[in-house]
Amino acid sequence: MKIPKRIAPLMEEGLIDEVLRQLMSGKEATVYVVRCGSEIRCAKVYKEARKRSFKQASQYREGRKVRNSRRSRAMEKGSKFGREEQENLWQNAEVDALYKLADAGVRVPTPYGCFDGVLLMELVTEESGEVASRLNDVVLTPEQAREDHAAIIKDITRMLCAGLVHGDLSEFNVLVDSYGPVIIDLPQVVDAVSNNNAQWMLERDVNNMRSYYGMSAPELLETQYAKEMWALFEDGKLTPDTELTGVFEEPTEAADVDAVMTEIREAFNEEQDRLARIQAANEID
Repeated sequence: MKIPKRIAPLMEEGLIDEVLRQLMSGKEATVYVVRCGSEIRCAKVYKEARKRSFKQASQYREGRKVRNSRRSRAMEKGSKFGREEQENLWQNAEVDALYKLADAGVRVPTPYGCFDGVLLMELVTEESGEVASRLNDVVLTPEQAREDHAAIIKDITRMLCAGLVHGDLSEFNVLVDSYGPVIIDLPQVVDAVSNNNAQWMLERDVNNMRSYYGMSAPELLETQYAKEMWALFEDGKLTPDTELTGVFEEPTEAADVDAVMTEIREAFNEEQDRLARIQAANEID
């Protein structure tokens, strides 16, 4: 097949020997099956920002740290250099997350590096060598749905313990091989601590999985893993080995409005007293 323009430099450098075929094209990238020496891998070619259809990227970028102050200022100003750096940050987020999550025991494709907007990584396959199917293309028995759902919840827990939330998890971002589910597509991964959207994104991820597996095992639809998981995480009690129950009781204590208003009035009065003291001191001077 015709060699994609973005892959050509990698072939010249000997990182890729042959492009075998296009595997898929999505909202953020096109993925190709490639040969690297004797191994078959995949090359994810990210689309340029103006050609991507991924919405509200700023929500996902919140909290991502940039150590270089010059780059940070350029991104804030939106200069050409800043936009290029923002794009590099977006692309490198996935490979960084893949390495971090693999170390945390999460089932993700093995990364081999990101080169000028092309991510080289493991091609997830069945034992037969066929490319693993996406979850949305797999017919599940109730037993398999329960087993795979438990595996996904365990991996989401490990992700959260590693400080990350997928942010766009659904049946379209999970592959299923002979050993169970494999989580893919992570450029929008968010920081669980510094991103203010992390909680609702986690709930969306978990509930997407609940809804899909719940079609085959309806009892899963009653579970509340997201709320349970986040509550433990906030309390510093969540670990990769935490045995979740899927049960969560919402706090029943009503907010003490009078007490809150009293605190607000006291804080206001203290501030007024402080300002009065400052004014009095200035008048004396």
